Amino acid sequence: MESTASPERTPSPTPNLNALLRTGRWRWGDTVFRVVVSGTAASIVLGVILLVITMFEAGLAALIAFGPSFVWSTVWNPVSQVFGVLPAVYGTIATSALALVLAVPVGIGAAIFLAELAPRWLSNPISFLIEMLAAIPSVIIGFWGLFVVVPLVRQVEAPLGRVLGVIPMFSGPAYGIGLLAAGVVLAIMILPILTAVARDVLRAVPTSQREAMLALGATRWETIARAVVPYARSGIVGATILALGRALGETLAVSMVIGNTFQVSPSLFAPATTLASLIATQFREADTALYLSALIAAGFVLFVITMLVNVVARILVWKLTVQSVEV
Repeated sequence: MESTASPERTPSPTPNLNALLRTGRWRWGDTVFRVVVSGTAASIVLGVILLVITMFEAGLAALIAFGPSFVWSTVWNPVSQVFGVLPAVYGTIATSALALVLAVPVGIGAAIFLAELAPRWLSNPISFLIEMLAAIPSVIIGFWGLFVVVPLVRQVEAPLGRVLGVIPMFSGPAYGIGLLAAGVVLAIMILPILTAVARDVLRAVPTSQREAMLALGATRWETIARAVVPYARSGIVGATILALGRALGETLAVSMVIGNTFQVSPSLFAPATTLASLIATQFREADTALYLSALIAAGFVLFVITMLVNVVARILVWKLTVQSVEV
């Protein structure tokens, strides 16, 4: 009768996990790793907290001196030491909103083309050029906006004023420099971010979503509109908010084409200013403690606006994600 004894097992070259856990070397390495990664994460949070505290303390003198009127006042007079940032807040929000209105349709349309329609030999070079556009320094885009966009905007503003001048948004002289030019330049600057992120989100949509729609007899357009884009809408909204954050904080290029005039005007043709431009153009002129405190407080207001935008974006993306899961 043949022996049924099982062959000897070859010892595994991999050490037993429990044995490793019992060794001090493993516990020591694990502890070091936890400390390093925890410290890295904590340093980021600590940096943000220190930034907020520093800005708040430096701008506290102006916030105490003027109270809520610092945000609602339209007067910015360094000579009489009276400061209010409402025109700068208005210019920041107006230029960013205008940039989104111009950039979102183009950016999402380009992302859909690159992710769904363009062949690879065409998609890759276009994607590379879009990403290269994001790497161009803002001062270069500012010069381009000053010498190219502003004259073009001036030529467009004149006929618009003649036809739609009764509407306050299109009234006033055609300077070229102003909210409209700043909005166009900002739209060009945020377009690469919006397009690249939206493209990657659309490419991440599972192929099964497309195949299911096509199997039901849907056309290519119906598949994109009813399956791909709805599936990726939370990511597209996130890309839009990311672009908005870039627009809110842009400084140099905007200051070169917006006119840096401290006023609140409903006209897109009128010169204006933004919080970032205000700080950049007047920081070196701050010759008193209250003047400097007012500029830093303006930066704190910009920080609060940016944080509010990000919080709203988080909530919106979360709701869209929950709705997508429920559907």
